[in-house]
Amino acid sequence: MNRVYVCSCFGITEQQVRKHAEGGACTPRQIASACKAGTDCGSCVRRIQALLGRGACPRRELVEQGESVLAELDEAA
Repeated sequence: MNRVYVCSCFGITEQQVRKHAEGGACTPRQIASACKAGTDCGSCVRRIQALLGRGACPRRELVEQGESVLAELDEAA
């Protein structure tokens, strides 16, 4: 399987970042909370931003409308 690593420090792949984005993580900080990517040396933060900027976050529209995405995620848990 071809794995493209985004975060070498924690071994996080593009696929994992996309999975967290599908789960509601729309910012690099939310990705960091989900899997620690970007919290050590920081060299991957721009790459994470680029991945998220390509529409990887289906919940971004809710955030822009002022909806509470975190409350929705808490209810689903």
